[in-house]
Amino acid sequence: MRNVVELIRVSTQSQAREDCASIPAQRAINRRTAQIYQLKIVHTIELVNVSGAAVLRTPEMHTLLKLIQNPQITGVVTREFSRLIRPDCFADYVLFQAFQESGITLFLPDGPLDLNTASGRLLVTIRAAIAGLERSEMIERSWAAKEQQRKAGKHPMNDTSLPYAVGYDRGRGRWFYKPEAQKVKEAFSLFLSGQVNYQSVGKKLGICPSTLRSVLRNPIYYGWRVVTKRRDPSPSSIRTKADGRQKERPKIMRSPEDVIRIKVIHPPLVSKKDFHSVQRLLESKECRHWKKRPDYRSRFAFNGFLRCGRCGARMYTLLDGGMDFYICKNRRYKLGCNAPYQRRERLEEILEQLFAKQVTNRAFLDELVVLSEVASRQNGNKKSIRKAESRLRAFQQRRQQVLDSYAKRLFGRWECHRRLQAVQRDADMCTEILLRESAAKKLSRSQLAHLFSPFFKWEFLDQDQKRYMLASMVAAIHVEDYCLSAISMSMDSRPPELGPVAWVPLSVGAPSACSTGGDTLYIRLPGK
Repeated sequence: MRNVVELIRVSTQSQAREDCASIPAQRAINRRTAQIYQLKIVHTIELVNVSGAAVLRTPEMHTLLKLIQNPQITGVVTREFSRLIRPDCFADYVLFQAFQESGITLFLPDGPLDLNTASGRLLVTIRAAIAGLERSEMIERSWAAKEQQRKAGKHPMNDTSLPYAVGYDRGRGRWFYKPEAQKVKEAFSLFLSGQVNYQSVGKKLGICPSTLRSVLRNPIYYGWRVVTKRRDPSPSSIRTKADGRQKERPKIMRSPEDVIRIKVIHPPLVSKKDFHSVQRLLESKECRHWKKRPDYRSRFAFNGFLRCGRCGARMYTLLDGGMDFYICKNRRYKLGCNAPYQRRERLEEILEQLFAKQVTNRAFLDELVVLSEVASRQNGNKKSIRKAESRLRAFQQRRQQVLDSYAKRLFGRWECHRRLQAVQRDADMCTEILLRESAAKKLSRSQLAHLFSPFFKWEFLDQDQKRYMLASMVAAIHVEDYCLSAISMSMDSRPPELGPVAWVPLSVGAPSACSTGGDTLYIRLPGK
């Protein structure tokens, strides 16, 4: 008897329901295959709601790759080749390299495939290409069928994609307005009467301002269904969640000849004249917005780069009593953080001194080198790291549970937003702990000098040039009560998402401690 791992995969959540026989059928066929070839299934990997093009992004597949490194595991058994993978790009073929290096045989109902033989490698390559081609053809056929329904005035998607206050009767193929559509009609009336503030109108009608903005631009309310966008079909647009489960692809604009326009509701909620009058008001409102002015320059030079040094949330800008402030997002929305407001002028003066003077000071760099050598002889708090990682995974699960409950319409958009904010607040705090608690390594003066060298010209740059430099080098600046508690930087002077990140807690003054973890630099300085 040879030990093997069983692999079961279904592409959608609906295929895993109890009333569907997909998973039991795969399991039964795998048991039959194991009996024919005298195999012993020692572990089962189940992938639910995972596309064949995204299997390598799932933790379950990483578990499989670890299991096959065990010399006692000699193969993988699955119902059909496409259950293993449907390659969408050449990088996906790395899975077969891992199988070959581990001496794994792929057992299918129609026979085994040994990747260590010439014929096995040829067959695996061909069948993988065919599986990937089948997936592309299935997607194209599905999209073509749905496109034909759209052109016929039907709604091929699920009800969650329907516009606000609009319903669709699938049995009769008929669009209709729901009772809450009266709020939409009143919103059009309020805008035509001169009340053009999304926040005040949304609050009066109980509609989220961002939803109201989309509602007022949707032609469905004067009876026309207009489809101007579609999902990006390119392989590079595949999006998955952290656990590899499927996520919606981004939307792209259709070409003019592919735009669908069809009248689906009569009589309409608002007249065509009123709808176009509101469109002119919205366009005029957008053109007058301060962000659209060609001569506009924000007063907040560091907006978008600041994080709260207490909880890790983003810092928002605020105009209060004629004065400019930076304020923690969790403080503003009353989510548990009590970090104080920080005056823009005072905080930005400290930041300017940091980038223009401190990070380019030779004595400061020498002190960092000494402190990093001390920290390299100490280990991070592994217990705190494990605890924070466990909590972070729990928060990710809670976030998914909130989204699933909202999809099932157990609560509304506002409640969903409130719960997600609470989860994000806790996740930010765990991330702060993980950034600080890590193993250490030594740093050299040349490494630090290379990292901070671009800031020698800081004081000679204008605001736009400074923001450009920060965008290319600095991921975030953490501040708390006018103390600079951290800077997250790219070690190779590329955008943070493209290169290793250095975590640099700083404050005006001499450093008191320094440590590093992986590609992370941690410098602790005295308080204000």
